[in-house]
Amino acid sequence: MITTTDIFAISSQKQFEKIALKVFRFQYENNLVYQEFCDFLKVDVQKVKSLSQIPFLPIQFFKSHQVVSNTDAIEETFTSSGTTGMITSTHLVTDASIYEESYRKGFSQFYGNIENYVVLALLPSYLEREGSSLIYMVEDLIALSNHPESGFYLHNHDELIAKLIALDQAGQNVILIGVTYALLDLIEKHPFQLQNTIIMETGGMKGKRKEMIREELHEQLCKGFGVTAIHSEYGMTELLSQAYSLGNGVFECPSWMQILIRDTEDALTYIQNGKTGGINVIDLANINSCSFIATQDLGKKNPNNSFEVLGRFDNSDIRGCNLMVI
Repeated sequence: MITTTDIFAISSQKQFEKIALKVFRFQYENNLVYQEFCDFLKVDVQKVKSLSQIPFLPIQFFKSHQVVSNTDAIEETFTSSGTTGMITSTHLVTDASIYEESYRKGFSQFYGNIENYVVLALLPSYLEREGSSLIYMVEDLIALSNHPESGFYLHNHDELIAKLIALDQAGQNVILIGVTYALLDLIEKHPFQLQNTIIMETGGMKGKRKEMIREELHEQLCKGFGVTAIHSEYGMTELLSQAYSLGNGVFECPSWMQILIRDTEDALTYIQNGKTGGINVIDLANINSCSFIATQDLGKKNPNNSFEVLGRFDNSDIRGCNLMVI
């Protein structure tokens, strides 16, 4: 039996692989969609002995199937953003406490105690719809910060500008989590010189602006906010964990999450570090849905297991968090 205690206490690669293989067998036995997918590939479950032998479910299955690994009642239904008429992904979550433990521990691993920060959120396109896993997470982080100045902003830019300047000048540590286009709107209205504020971008342009390559985008944001680096969050509706970049677009995963890079021509083959391919994510927090997901993102992995997101497959729709199209 795999417990969340086992998952969130992982401290070595050997431990990760051992638990991932247990999760694979559990999900093969209990997730009908994943089982049928593995059977279609003619996978002999007993012969799967390494991470690279585990089948990764294409992320599109979350648009067309109910991807669950138990029969418990659904506690939360997270949905992806999309334009009118687009089929969106649905992640059925039977135990929201696992999601909470994942993002709380993940945030702590990269940023320390949430109570050390005022958390400000500029996420208009997410706030204006139902079922956003990002809003669920940020709402909780705002509450956990236990600071009266923490909160959401929608279109009240003047109020946010005044708040940012006042907090920064007072020496208060601040994290501003913002959807990309809204952050650009903010610095166009008022340029900053912030000393104590982390700018974390999440999400793309949502059709509001022309897509930009990361280097150009981060250069504009650094200049506009007066900071030396732009942080980023890599997450999506189909995952219950997030990777974080503390600058330069290089992401690191929490200890229960890893990525592999697959060949763009052969989805069952993996390529070496430094080469561009499709991003496969292992998210062990997805114990009750599917932990092995083949995304539509392109990226490359570094020798230290960090990774970069370089774009998306040409024929995929643009959605999700931090999807920069080149």
